[in-house]
Amino acid sequence: MDRWNGSNAEDSKIIRRKLSDQVLERLREMIVRGELGPGDLMPSERELMERFGVGRPAVREAMQSMHTLGLITISHGERARVSELSADMMFRQMDMVARMLLSASPDNLEHLKEARRLFELGMIRIATERAQPADIEDLKRLVEEQRSKLGDAAAFIKTDMAFHRKIASLSDNPIFAAISDAMLNWLFNYHTDLLFWSGQENVTLSEHEEIVACIEEGDPERAAAAMRSHLDRSADLYRYHD
Repeated sequence: MDRWNGSNAEDSKIIRRKLSDQVLERLREMIVRGELGPGDLMPSERELMERFGVGRPAVREAMQSMHTLGLITISHGERARVSELSADMMFRQMDMVARMLLSASPDNLEHLKEARRLFELGMIRIATERAQPADIEDLKRLVEEQRSKLGDAAAFIKTDMAFHRKIASLSDNPIFAAISDAMLNWLFNYHTDLLFWSGQENVTLSEHEEIVACIEEGDPERAAAAMRSHLDRSADLYRYHD
């Protein structure tokens, strides 16, 4: 029986890859293997051309892709350096896609708000169990700093983000902290034009004070209830409008 057919023929085709993609893959392997570490200078264009047997355009395109991915930092007039890999960097690479996704449909904003609600309720329980006296003082200071920003919407929002970021950081898990940053940035930085501030800033401050009090008392369920109430009430502050 002839097992050769059109479908198999398509699957067997050899796809010629761009030279720059192959250089990019090699450079990533150098970082993964530890041949290049955070802060190290990247080899010069000439060194890479000789090492990989390719021309300057392929090297430059690969280096630009590395920069776009956040794997290296390119400064004018200087050799590129390898970036420090982190959870923050991972989520920053998603920013543009997140912005487009949230702009595509009001439903996506609602989905993000729902995801944030679930995340924050988990974070507040962990924070309540792990918070030290110095952490409680930091949270109280952030509430007072936010109070001092009344009348300045942008500064008020920035301090609001810092308050929730601090709660996530008490997990001692850098991925949780990075997720918190990402979701807050997607909600606030890209949608400040959608915010409704209807004179409820003082309510926000009171809710933050209640959350801190629950953390200080070491009661994770009360803290979660306070956070749930805060998020449910504030959810309508950022929404699409006609």
